[in-house]
Amino acid sequence: MDDKIILTIGRQFGSGGREIGKKLAAALGIAYYDKELMAVAAKESGLSEEFFEKADERASSGLSYAFSVGFSYMGMFTPYTDILSNDGLFKFQSDAIRKLAEKGSCVLVGRCADYILRDNPDCLSFFIHNTKENRIQRIIEYQNVTVEQAKELMTKTDKSRAAYYNYYTNKEWGVASSYNFSIDVSVLGVDETVEFIKSFVERKMNKRPPHFG
Repeated sequence: MDDKIILTIGRQFGSGGREIGKKLAAALGIAYYDKELMAVAAKESGLSEEFFEKADERASSGLSYAFSVGFSYMGMFTPYTDILSNDGLFKFQSDAIRKLAEKGSCVLVGRCADYILRDNPDCLSFFIHNTKENRIQRIIEYQNVTVEQAKELMTKTDKSRAAYYNYYTNKEWGVASSYNFSIDVSVLGVDETVEFIKSFVERKMNKRPPHFG
């Protein structure tokens, strides 16, 4: 693509949002970042990736919690009991997201990317949802769990993502008005949803006024 476009994807657990993000990035020929964001944030901050994995889209009590175990920092094993909070990790991750957005066109999944890039004119935000039945079936297939386990995992993960998003933004997770576009995957299926979003993005790009350097 000639012009820069940044696509952020929020998603219900089991909705197919991650799969859609990957396929959309491939269809548009742009970079894709999901778990890779943690590696970028770790590299930029000099902290172990384990820090970011522990705090990844999960809320803790008041989100002022600091890890009570030691992880490597710049190659050293250091106990971080009161030093690095989830808020600090969120800042590192936010900086990484902004740098990736500056670098070039990409798809960013989760981690409040839509809010972090809210002032970026190149950014379009999407929220992916699906029926409970479809989500449960996808979770069973991908996680190899029972129906009851899938239901519990779906509820807990969505609750955690919502708490994380609502804490760090001035918006509400999953509510259509928080995003540029909210779409139910059950209407078209994964592949057709990818094509639909791709068409939406291309129409947006065609209507964009030319950039003058």
